[in-house]
Amino acid sequence: MKRSIEDTPIVFIGAGNLATNLAKVLYRKGFRIVQVYSRTEESARELAQKVEAEYTTSLEEVNPYAKLYIISLKDSAFAELLPAIVAGKRKEALMVHTAGSIPMSIWEGHASHYGVFYPMQTFSKQREVDFKEIPFFIEASSTEDAAFLKAIASTLSNRVYDADSEQRKSLHLAAVFTCNFTNHMYALAAELLKKYNLPFDVMLPLIDETARKVHELEPKAAQTGPAIRYDENVIGNHLRMLADDPGMQQLYELLSRSIHERH
Repeated sequence: MKRSIEDTPIVFIGAGNLATNLAKVLYRKGFRIVQVYSRTEESARELAQKVEAEYTTSLEEVNPYAKLYIISLKDSAFAELLPAIVAGKRKEALMVHTAGSIPMSIWEGHASHYGVFYPMQTFSKQREVDFKEIPFFIEASSTEDAAFLKAIASTLSNRVYDADSEQRKSLHLAAVFTCNFTNHMYALAAELLKKYNLPFDVMLPLIDETARKVHELEPKAAQTGPAIRYDENVIGNHLRMLADDPGMQQLYELLSRSIHERH
């Protein structure tokens, strides 16, 4: 009798934001998470309890008999721990990392079967996300391993793609602009509003409509505001309002010029 992919014993190396969300959704889909590793006992225990797994803070104690190891660590920690992660019998298992910025070639010379399992989304432990809408980008050292990873991803998401390391680096860079920089703009806006005793939630309808528009329009076509026409009166007034924060003033001017030049 052929075993289903859900029977695959999985170990998570890492218990951060991405690992927490991914382990939980795999668990809900019936996958067997057998162990969670984290340097921090509290993080390892907390995630392990949610997915009915064992936990450890020692790589030497990581289960050597799992078929799939999902490594979700900070880039620097991954590079440092890589030799210990693939030590012993684990070297013959399928090893994947979840990073957008790390090439698949990092596995070469360390693991026999390896790949990348990259869900492109912003994750927080405190917030559930709909994995059906999250694009997964898959790369593997063999056609068979790629097919296996795609099968797993397809149980979670309707959007599963092949992407090599160069493509994934570009995706990650674009995601930084789309998510991290955009969220930083929200943080700066919140500071401004607080200064004038206004709540940030007055911005939420504007944020929601801005996001909805790019579902129907190209981002360039959706752009509005004084920077497109470089309205010097409005821009000059805004710059004067930011005189007490030179960094934010400079950022405003750089972004305004960038918008104008691209239109």
